[in-house]
Order: sequence, then C-alpha cells, then structure tokens
Amino acid sequence: MVVDDSPFGLDITASALLGFGIKTRYACHSAAEAIDILKEQSIDLLVVDTEMPEMDGYQLVRWLRRSGLDPNAFAPVIMTATHMRRSRVAEARDCGANFVITKPFSAASLLERIVWVSRDTRPFLEVGDYFGPDRRFRRGNPPGEERRADVLRKAQFEAEKAAAAAESGE
Repeated sequence: MVVDDSPFGLDITASALLGFGIKTRYACHSAAEAIDILKEQSIDLLVVDTEMPEMDGYQLVRWLRRSGLDPNAFAPVIMTATHMRRSRVAEARDCGANFVITKPFSAASLLERIVWVSRDTRPFLEVGDYFGPDRRFRRGNPPGEERRADVLRKAQFEAEKAAAAAESGE
C-alpha cells in the first residue's frame, strides 16, 4: 500500500516499486482512504507520506499500530518526507514507523530500505503510549544511518594520518 496525497508522489513511488517487481495493490490519496482498506484487507508493506492534509502520516501510523488489526498493526511501514528535520525523524520513530526515507529518493535506496525492513527482527514493544518496533538497534544498523559529512570527515582524517605517517617515515 502506498499512501500519498500527491498524485505525482503516489505515481513515482508505485513506479519505483513496480520497477523491482512489487505491485502496489492499494494506492491511497489520504489516510482516511488507507484506514478503510486496512480495516478490510491484509497489507504486507506500507509506504506512507508524512505530510498529508486532515490526518498526516504520523497519525496514520499511530492509528495503525494501536488498531489491534492483526496482522496489519505489525506490517512494516516506511515513511517518506520531503523536508525531514531531526525532530520529525524522532516523530516518525516514535509513531511506530520502521524507517524514514527522504524525497526525492532513488529506486535503489527505496529497495535498500524495503530489504532492510523485511529482514528486521526487532520485536514490537508497548511502552506507555508507544506501540511499534523496538526503537533500539541491537544488531546491524539500518541503511543510510551514516551521514555523508561523517564519511567525508573520516576519509579526511585517514588521509591526514597517512600523510603524517609518510612524513615521519613510518
């Protein structure tokens, strides 16, 4: 299921999924439309936009996790967003989403996240008002966790270390 109020966003996401053999059975333009389907049909994966009118993606995922709908309440959820501040990443984590990907995304990065959530073995927890996958990663980090700036700083540090070693004759 893909949920996005933007027809363009919906088409792009469905096309990316189809490109690697995943047919979008349900393409929803609103959270309300998605809820109607989720109450009646089993869903294997949800790709949900964060920003939608009336009921946003965060509210939809919170509703889903608390719905008691088995197996849908446990379905993997990948959230998509155009502008993702750190606080919004935390909100996605705290609403029960498995992963967040920023738009525009490549088909390869979407596939990487789908493969990751399909292999995710974190248990679901209910703590206070939270219900969803354990927010801690015990084994293996999710894809894309390391920021490009960190990679560049590490490479620069390694290059400077090698240059210093070469100068000192080591």
